[in-house]
Order: sequence, then C-alpha cells, then structure tokens
Amino acid sequence: MADNNTIARPYAEAVFEIAQKDGALESWGAALETAGELLADGQVAMFLADPALSDAQRLDFLTGLFASAGDSIALLSGSDTKGTNFIKLLLEYGRVPVMPEIAEHFHELKAEAERTVDVTVTSAAPLSAADEQKISAALKERLGRDVRIETEIDETLIGGAVIRAGDVVIDGSLRARLDGLAHALTA
Repeated sequence: MADNNTIARPYAEAVFEIAQKDGALESWGAALETAGELLADGQVAMFLADPALSDAQRLDFLTGLFASAGDSIALLSGSDTKGTNFIKLLLEYGRVPVMPEIAEHFHELKAEAERTVDVTVTSAAPLSAADEQKISAALKERLGRDVRIETEIDETLIGGAVIRAGDVVIDGSLRARLDGLAHALTA
C-alpha cells in the first residue's frame, strides 16, 4: 500500500495548478494548511471513519467544520465550487485523511514557484536581529531563493547553530564539532 505522501502528491499538484491558474496561491495555501491541522486531530479522523456516515454527511460535517474555522479556510467551507468539489473528490476516494500531507506538498510547490525557502535555525541562545540578517543573506546567496527564517532554542547545543533549509542541513554547532574531534581522536 502506498504511503500518505505518495497518495497526497497528485492531489497537491492538481490543486496547485488550479490555484496558480486562478491567482489564488495564498488563499488555497492558507485553506489547505488550516484543513490539514483540523484533520490531523484523531477525533475528527475517527468520526469521519464511521461507516454509518454517507459521503454527503461527511461533506456537511467537513464544510461546517471548515466554516467554523474562520476566513483562512473559506475556500473549503462550501462557499466555493472548486473547494467543495475538491472535498467531494477526497471523500469519494477516501483521501480526506491525507489532507495534512496534501497541505505540505502544496506548500512545497508554492515555495518552489515563489522561489522561497523556509529555514529553521536552531541555536543555543537567541539570535540577534543582525545575526538573523547575516544568516538570511548568506543562505539567499547560497540557495538562490528568498529566505524565511524561523528560530528555535536548543540549550543542549552548547554553542553555534544548526540550520535546516528543506533537505539541506548545516550543522555548525559546537556539539557537532566536539563529536567530530572526539571521533578523529579515537579513530
């Protein structure tokens, strides 16, 4: 059986094409992200898996759930034909549980089209604005994309930072350097 990422990819690509054609990447991205978060809830998944429910009841439940979630998900709340058809398609083929993965793939496609990359910088202590700007500029030059930085603190790093940009990981932490030195001394 295929994993969720394999199942989600064609749905994300199809929605991305529609969103790009309609000039609605932002609204679709926000709607899919919110829907993915809502559908990641185990109780919602359990309710939707109830075999006593028809697809029409599931559709009513989902559009009601999405409508109550606010404006960011309006496309999927039953007020937009394309959004409603997308939900119907997912219901028909039993793909609603892969919505979080669809949202993730859509986000990747959107970032690729916009030439942006999300970067997580994990450091032992908070970074100054100047440090963030230096890291952003260096990564923009190296990756050839606009960079959106999110920072995290991990006090076990001792010093330095670990930078994650998609599949690229740059480990400039003191812990990694000490581990490398220890390995070199014992080898």
